[in-house]
Amino acid sequence: MTEQRLSLGTAAARNLATTTKSVPQMQSITPRWLLRLLPWVEAHAGTYRVNRRLTFQLGDGRLTFVNTGAEVRVVPPELAELPPLRHLDDPEVLEGIADRFTQREYAPGDVIVERGRPLDQLYLIAHGKVAEIGAGAYGGETRLGVRADGDFFGDRALLGGSEEWDRSVRALTPCTVLTLSQEAIAELTDRSEALRTHLEEYRTAPEPPRNPKGEAAIDLSAGHEGEADLPGTFVDYEGSPREYGLAVTQTVLRVHTRVADLYNEPMDQIEQQLRLTIEEIRERQEHELVNNRDFGLLHNADLRQRIQTSGGPPTPADLDDLLCRRRKSRFFLAHPKTIAAFGRECTRRGVYPGTVQAHGRCVQAWRGVPIFPCDKIPVTPTGTSSILVMRTGVDDQGVVGLHQTGIPDEVRPGLSVRFKGVSEKAILSYLVSAYYSAAILVPDAVGVLENVEIAR
Repeated sequence: MTEQRLSLGTAAARNLATTTKSVPQMQSITPRWLLRLLPWVEAHAGTYRVNRRLTFQLGDGRLTFVNTGAEVRVVPPELAELPPLRHLDDPEVLEGIADRFTQREYAPGDVIVERGRPLDQLYLIAHGKVAEIGAGAYGGETRLGVRADGDFFGDRALLGGSEEWDRSVRALTPCTVLTLSQEAIAELTDRSEALRTHLEEYRTAPEPPRNPKGEAAIDLSAGHEGEADLPGTFVDYEGSPREYGLAVTQTVLRVHTRVADLYNEPMDQIEQQLRLTIEEIRERQEHELVNNRDFGLLHNADLRQRIQTSGGPPTPADLDDLLCRRRKSRFFLAHPKTIAAFGRECTRRGVYPGTVQAHGRCVQAWRGVPIFPCDKIPVTPTGTSSILVMRTGVDDQGVVGLHQTGIPDEVRPGLSVRFKGVSEKAILSYLVSAYYSAAILVPDAVGVLENVEIAR
């Protein structure tokens, strides 16, 4: 059995010691725009706490489904994401509700819900995309929004009222939808005292005063005359604000002393090994800032800031929809294939996006907001991806990168190279570490256009 090498061999090292040569090249190096564009904030003691004004949970989560063949079922604990069932932690009750759903299939163009009909069913979208259609100002139709996998509508049917649908819902793609009828809901509440009590408490609970963003209201008086009694108020804060701990990407670089001693001219072997290792760590750092489930931007964007494409490919109207949801959008971030798909849609419509100068380069832009490529945003096997847009900086309550400078053996901000010693096999070891994270200061700092089709 061949023993696995732990360091660079002499044969490869000689390639840097003879003839006129280049430094070692690395094709996986990317522009890493996200690392350049984020303003970096010091996170002393390795932790950054984001204090916010108290926000009431509006129950706008998404649901998860499992399937056995063609049969789809909602994961029972996920039903607690529905506003009327929020904080219901009885597994038996949730299991009973999940068992009562009926699976239905809809073709593109099918009407799932008709405006004006009784609101007597709860709908969960297991797969597919639907459009919400309302009445326009002059009697026509107007599209109110698009919903997709994991969304729901009709949750007020759980309360057993006599409301009517204020909008129609129409399938845009083939859809798999789970439905729960009001009859099944009535049967469940008759059988379960816990469910009946929970729904009654939700129905009768007073609505806490809040602003359109869901934050606890601040009482003010405006437009009064004379000596009116002014309201007293205070600004409430979240009792348990989120804290971001710095993540770490590390590796141990090994270089044999024979290589460092004999093949170190004209290029420093250790320097070149470290250079390429640091490049790879920075690539992984950007990947984590986008995809990490704890602090990555894709997973931590507020659900109310996630929207669906109006059709499939990214259109100018979709990017406009992203921009209108926040102030001071600094830049878009998209996979290069997604940017190409957007360019095709613009060409099809006879629209030509402008360009802006950013960091000495000419970059494509939409409405003056630059669109930067980032190959760390995943593309699914089915040819869909996402587009991020964000506001950055502490002063604008945006997104900030987190790091800690001044760490021992630091060679770049937040990145250290520490010599570990020489092993019994005469191998030099260097511990290379990068500490980082990212924080979204307020929910609307990041928006995501989801399920963007780039293969059409």
